[in-house]
Amino acid sequence: MSGATVDARALAAQATMRVLRERVTLDAALDAVLADVPRTLVPPARSLSFGAVRGFYRHEAILQRVLTEPRKSLEPLVRAILSVALFELEDARTPDYAVVDAAVSTAKSAGRSAGLINALLRRYLRERESLEAEIARAPATRYAAPQWLAERLRQDWPDRWTDILAASDAQAPMWLRVNAKLATAEDYVARLRQAGIEAVAEPRVPQAVLLVVPRDVGEVPGFTEGLVSVQDLGAQCVVFPLGLEPGQRVLDACAAPGGKTALMAEREPKLARLIAVDVDGKRLGRVRGNLERGRLEAEVVHGDAAAPQGWWDGVPFDRILLDAPCSALGVIRRHPDIRLRRSPQELAKMPAVQMRLLTAAFGMLARGGRLVYATCTLTRRENGELVRAFLERTADAAAVPVEEWHGWPGLGEADAGGRQILPGEAGADGFYYAALTKR
Repeated sequence: MSGATVDARALAAQATMRVLRERVTLDAALDAVLADVPRTLVPPARSLSFGAVRGFYRHEAILQRVLTEPRKSLEPLVRAILSVALFELEDARTPDYAVVDAAVSTAKSAGRSAGLINALLRRYLRERESLEAEIARAPATRYAAPQWLAERLRQDWPDRWTDILAASDAQAPMWLRVNAKLATAEDYVARLRQAGIEAVAEPRVPQAVLLVVPRDVGEVPGFTEGLVSVQDLGAQCVVFPLGLEPGQRVLDACAAPGGKTALMAEREPKLARLIAVDVDGKRLGRVRGNLERGRLEAEVVHGDAAAPQGWWDGVPFDRILLDAPCSALGVIRRHPDIRLRRSPQELAKMPAVQMRLLTAAFGMLARGGRLVYATCTLTRRENGELVRAFLERTADAAAVPVEEWHGWPGLGEADAGGRQILPGEAGADGFYYAALTKR
């Protein structure tokens, strides 16, 4: 067992602890923890931390059964070290004894209770078969979901909830979007094959390419020069309900980090105007960066989409994308920390925020124009029910049927307003789309 491996485990435990203690995203925790470490440590530390956070609630169920004292007696760093170790034991690529020894060493280096960690892991290994059989009987613990989330999904998706939990517990695939101004998906796949990288184009979604084996973006050919961007297949489906055409005035409300803004600029370079608005000034830097890397043009505006009087010139838009803030339950496999940071109380507040944004955005839409309401979540209250409530209260609003979403790839479950793509369908994350028009 190398010193570098032990260090990677320690770094993963530190990142996991930050998520538990500070409620930050795992990406933010990793940025802080990995800022000044050797590059060779970054991939293993990221892999271990993602595995630890993804399996947290399954590990919690294990620890609840092997602890003789209450769970709250485990401080965040000890709890994080245990989840890193339990993930490695689940992964089974490292011998059990090496994982336990490394966890003990990490605890000693951090001045934590190495004896407790040793005892808990060894008890788990002794009782592993019976523990895992017990945990597997409950879908929530089997797929590492908090009980409230499993129950919410069961209520909204009674016939699909266990499939959704399973898909959310899987490792996310790596989808790329080829810049339509620079190449076709087929040409790019051929370039990858010449470089020894296996990839597949998705013919139903133009410019979408799946990397068979995910890799760091710095190792993706053409990424730096803007030839490709990383964007999930479900997110790329936004172009179908939008129906972009030359000469249109288009607004991307809640635009950061800018992936969909860049997608619109790539697919229809002859728009009359494309404006990207976001209330978070810091995140607008990522919007500008994505546009610059792809050599794309859009106006980037710091403003609140719910209060357009502060930045809008009063000229209606032909197309509006409202990629609304949401509970993000559709992208848990890509951001597993969502399960640790979200709560039922937060979810209850989302529809009011979304309705306020939708009402304001619709007020900026031209007659005969089209507004696409999008989220990356799965709850009906944030999606279909919200759209139905908006249509009922807005006399001049109507749903645009999916039959008029030119090129829609046939994905998703239908409701009165749109389509819900569930996690894992065609390899996509979970996204909801509804298209509305103003009569």
